[in-house]
Amino acid sequence: MTTTTLFDLAFALAAPFWALLILAPGWRWTDRIAASPLPMVPVLAVYLALAVPVFPELWAAVSRPGLAGFQELLRLGGGAGAIWAQVIAWDLFLGQWMYREARELGIHPLVMGPLLVLTVLLSPLGVLLFLGIRAGVRRRHRLTITPHPGSPDAPPASVATAAGHRR
Repeated sequence: MTTTTLFDLAFALAAPFWALLILAPGWRWTDRIAASPLPMVPVLAVYLALAVPVFPELWAAVSRPGLAGFQELLRLGGGAGAIWAQVIAWDLFLGQWMYREARELGIHPLVMGPLLVLTVLLSPLGVLLFLGIRAGVRRRHRLTITPHPGSPDAPPASVATAAGHRR
């Protein structure tokens, strides 16, 4: 396979999983697939196919990070393709994590769909926005959940009694 074909294949292999996360969030198979690391494996295989031929240049770029080294790596088709496949795999990992977190926290799919699309396109922005939403939802959950008397989060008995609560 050519470098161009492998480059194109990296996203094509991840796209069906993104489609499930975005378009079929309530489907039980989506939950199972999102909980598995397997969707990343084909993309990581593409990464290896692209990285192995340029491994000396790749190793030089990552073991002594510098802008010039990465620019040199990106001039190589396999180097740019390997970095692309790595980004695609990482983005999918982030998307799966965001999906699972959102389901656990009860964040509505109509909020998560556009956020996952943003993450596919510009993952740092999508992840930052998700982290903000996640923090707000967690804070709201903490404020609305009253701890059971006697639990470690419950106020001491003297405070609970003074506030009109009985044990």
